[in-house]
Amino acid sequence: MDGQKRNEIHSGLTVKIVLKQDQRTGKLTTGIVKDILTNSPTHPHGIKVRLTDGQVGRVKEIVIE
Repeated sequence: MDGQKRNEIHSGLTVKIVLKQDQRTGKLTTGIVKDILTNSPTHPHGIKVRLTDGQVGRVKEIVIE
């Protein structure tokens, strides 16, 4: 799953996001979703979320455990 659909993402889910400062390099940060910040049902660059540690970025990958 690529994180472009809002209904696939929920609080407590482990995801890999790209932070604003890492968009050029594509470096991914793994964390647990606290809040969903994107209101639209889909977004071509990934749904924007806030992680439990306060970092904000767009979901690039949903981690399946």
